[in-house]
Amino acid sequence: MSVLTSLAIALFLKLSAVSAEGECFADAGMNEEFEALLGGPMAEGDCCQNHICAIPCPEEVEDPSKGFGIVVMVAIAVFVIIGFSTVYFVKSKSENYFVAGRSLPLWVITATLASQSLDSNAILGNVDLSYKYHFYDGAVLPIGLGLSLILNGIFLARHINNDGALTLPDVFARRYGKLTELLVSICTIISFLCLLAGNLVGMGAIISYVVGISQTAAIWISAALVLLYTVAGGLFSVAYTDVVQAAVGWIGCVSFAFYMIRNSDNSAPPPSVGYPGYSYPDDETCAMYDGVPCTNLEGACCYNADKWCTDPDDAATCSLIDNGAYPIGDLPVIPAAMTNPLGLTPFPNAIIWNWATIFILGFGNLAALDFQARCMASKTPKIATIGCLIAGCLTFFVGIPFSYLGAITRTFYGPDTARASFVADTCSRILALPTCALWEPDSAAFIKLLTHEAPAFLGAWCLVGIVAASMSTCDGAILAMGTVFSHNIVRNLSAFFPCLSDNMINTDNLLNVARFSSVPLTLIATLVAAFYRSSHSAGATGYLLIVAFDVVFATCVVPLFGCFYTKKPSPLAAVLSIVAGALVRIILEFVLPKDGFLLAPFGGDEFLDYGPAASTTVPSFWDFPEADRWDSTTEPCEQTRFNDLTGVDSLAAPVVGLIVFLAVQFLERNGPLVDFSKSGTMIPYLKEGQGFDESEGKDGKAEGFQED
Repeated sequence: MSVLTSLAIALFLKLSAVSAEGECFADAGMNEEFEALLGGPMAEGDCCQNHICAIPCPEEVEDPSKGFGIVVMVAIAVFVIIGFSTVYFVKSKSENYFVAGRSLPLWVITATLASQSLDSNAILGNVDLSYKYHFYDGAVLPIGLGLSLILNGIFLARHINNDGALTLPDVFARRYGKLTELLVSICTIISFLCLLAGNLVGMGAIISYVVGISQTAAIWISAALVLLYTVAGGLFSVAYTDVVQAAVGWIGCVSFAFYMIRNSDNSAPPPSVGYPGYSYPDDETCAMYDGVPCTNLEGACCYNADKWCTDPDDAATCSLIDNGAYPIGDLPVIPAAMTNPLGLTPFPNAIIWNWATIFILGFGNLAALDFQARCMASKTPKIATIGCLIAGCLTFFVGIPFSYLGAITRTFYGPDTARASFVADTCSRILALPTCALWEPDSAAFIKLLTHEAPAFLGAWCLVGIVAASMSTCDGAILAMGTVFSHNIVRNLSAFFPCLSDNMINTDNLLNVARFSSVPLTLIATLVAAFYRSSHSAGATGYLLIVAFDVVFATCVVPLFGCFYTKKPSPLAAVLSIVAGALVRIILEFVLPKDGFLLAPFGGDEFLDYGPAASTTVPSFWDFPEADRWDSTTEPCEQTRFNDLTGVDSLAAPVVGLIVFLAVQFLERNGPLVDFSKSGTMIPYLKEGQGFDESEGKDGKAEGFQED
């Protein structure tokens, strides 16, 4: 994640020791040196970056117009009303509640699938990451999500629809038995707790900013509103609110994205003009800004103070000045970022993590409860297939343009703007900065872009679109978890605990149990969202999305393919594959080096963490006498190398699971290794009221199949 992956988080915590009022450095000796050099401590009302590095304190951005909050809350109210209005269609039938009576046409299926994919992670989280780091750090989210829909359409959707199941774990139950069903149910619920939490974070961030309440309160309000209409109408409310949310949201978001791309003065920050004493990196940049010969740097070209700014402290004398953060400028997209670890020089590149993200989302999403619930709800297998393919393309079309907005957001709220914030107690050898090396991204930068830099109508429309995207995924996640918990876990407890009644949950009370169970599950996800937001000041909105599908990628995807692409699916193979994948993922989580930055330990100064302030001298590219310029050989910047192999574990776990699954399938080619005939938990079975589409045949149904 180029500039700083989780850097802003970890380094902020590391530097929180600098808490004494008026002190800018953790090292007391460094504070004393600067006080002696600058003639005393920092004045009241000043800031460290100005006091130490002569970078003006960040300009405050005024609060957004109240109109934005009104528009967003009215839109939310409309969505909730639409959700409640679908209660009539449920008619107290569980099939209507869970899979909308298997009646949804292509246009509804396409809209609701794409709405699940295009959540606040794919939009807000996407821009968040591409703004803080670079294009592909955000773009991997819609790329992975769109890829998963296309893969689902090609390989799974028609089979899922033909199964006539109510939930994804039902598909496993009829090939592998109740134990696999239970394991898959647990894994998918854990996954969707993270997915719901991530979307509540995104929705809460917008409501908090435009309404002016705390983010924690906004998260709780968001959860309560979505829970109410989801519990009332089930998949009917989810599907039809998704259609409205898609129609409103996509058009608004796409219109905003293409307007900004087309009309912004710069698609990315241009080469820095600099400030008095700043030297240019090359003749081209020098000529661009009418540079003049430097006084102390022989043969170098410097900032033209007479033309652009004679006194940085007097705005009236300055027509063009910045922080010198982009010596050669930035680009909207750097293609080498996905092929070369050094593609983002002088900044680090999270290339392994970004590729892992595409695989996690592309394959992990195949075991997404909400995606497959919509395939089950399709009128026909063909509609399920075509809906997935179209929705995948829509995800690319709507999501990827938002990655371009990261660079545009940096032109307004990036390190070269008057709103930039830097940590004084940081140095970087490759940036030639003895102090103030670390830029702190604004976690609300994109929302500020929407409310302050864009036409108000488009900004408000896009805000409504992002909230709609969050709601469409939140309601799907709540419904999916409540359904699976009641239908696939609680309903089967008697198989594992004989003391419980077999009829504890039946077709008569299943609907109410599903509704009630949605409440505690939503509560857990909301607690996760509130804790995550309060614990991660940098607000990496999209990270919980990746965590969500990392869980099922490691455990469920391999046996899911086994359901339809093995002649005799083995219950033992499925159980061992799930357990092996989970164990490998958990073990590697603690065995592999992980410093929290998601950056592998490649060579070069690009992959060195920021160190504490190294010197009281000025940067080496300033036009100062040599004695006053920083020499990193005599006053080194004490940096450590990034060492984080996150992503390797995510890719290794499903590979091990696949090997185990294939090995057991091979060993059982002539018969089962273990006789499970006396164990009801390892025998494939069909739930009451469900059945295969006879035109499809006994699709992947295992021998020994029983009806519940």
